[in-house]
Amino acid sequence: MRLPSALRGGVFVALLVSLPLLGLQHWFLNLLVFVLMYATMSSAWNLVGGFAGYPSLGHAAFFGIGAYTLALFFKDQVLATGYEPFLLLPVVGLIGALIGWPIAVISMRTRADVFAIVTITFLFVVQTLAFNLYNLTGGSQGAALPIPPFSAGQYELPFYYVMVALLLFTMGLTFATMRSKVGLSLVSIRADEDKARGVGVRVIGVKVLAFSVSVGITSMVGAVWAYYESFIYPQFAVDPLITIAMVLMTFLGGRATLWGPVLGAVILESGQQVLTYQLGAVQLYLIVYALIFLVIILLLPRGILPTIEDRLRLRRRRRRTEAPAAVWSEDPANASKADSVTTPGRGAT
Repeated sequence: MRLPSALRGGVFVALLVSLPLLGLQHWFLNLLVFVLMYATMSSAWNLVGGFAGYPSLGHAAFFGIGAYTLALFFKDQVLATGYEPFLLLPVVGLIGALIGWPIAVISMRTRADVFAIVTITFLFVVQTLAFNLYNLTGGSQGAALPIPPFSAGQYELPFYYVMVALLLFTMGLTFATMRSKVGLSLVSIRADEDKARGVGVRVIGVKVLAFSVSVGITSMVGAVWAYYESFIYPQFAVDPLITIAMVLMTFLGGRATLWGPVLGAVILESGQQVLTYQLGAVQLYLIVYALIFLVIILLLPRGILPTIEDRLRLRRRRRRTEAPAAVWSEDPANASKADSVTTPGRGAT
């Protein structure tokens, strides 16, 4: 790991750990919890939609699966410390990954555009089941979870730090993927799947692995969200807008990058939360989503961070090409040579 990367990572971790120590108000801590939640889900979605180029539109289904899984585990139970649901998160993630595995085996045999249709179909299937399987989900009346026995003054802190842990885990996994054969395989699949298969990449296996890990992380985030809310409804637990937010945040910040999904989540989710606090339950953020989507298509097709990197790289390239020319023109000897070459009727000296 290079020093700049290590330094950025250390500053980022220190910032996340120290923010609650600044005596922030409850509404701001709540905002941070949701920003971290979407940053984690966008980073997880990036493993499939960013690196592999397979735009999954069904991740919200696994968000709901994680939420209802935790609700079923702790149905009619009283918590002793309040941390028991957090200890069960790896199990929830494993269940989400196992459910996603056969779905990926089937859907990943298609191309990217058909894959998007298959995954959004699965999303609506799960949403329909959430409304109709009353004995499991409570149907349209919703499902209750145990109320966290945390003090009112520090209610958000456990959820905040759990979200921090999930985000750091996901970013660490992304960092490792970018420097591994799996990441190289995913990028080669995005570039040209047929050529990747021709050079020996296990295309189906790599795509299934990325999808399963991605939806497993999303399931864990859904479980934390359900416990944080303490009551879940199908229309909120399995909401297509959750997937749309993941996609937009990843595209805005930059696909197949480490920091892009995090940057996109900070921008979009912070804006949405501020609009909600200022204007109430008015869903004006949907208009903002549409406008941002148009801006990305027209001005930032590769996202914020890749666009900035491209411009900095172009500027450095221009400086390297201009520097030798400047040195050549400033040297008197070179100037006289140039005169001898360019002046008609004058011999070389």
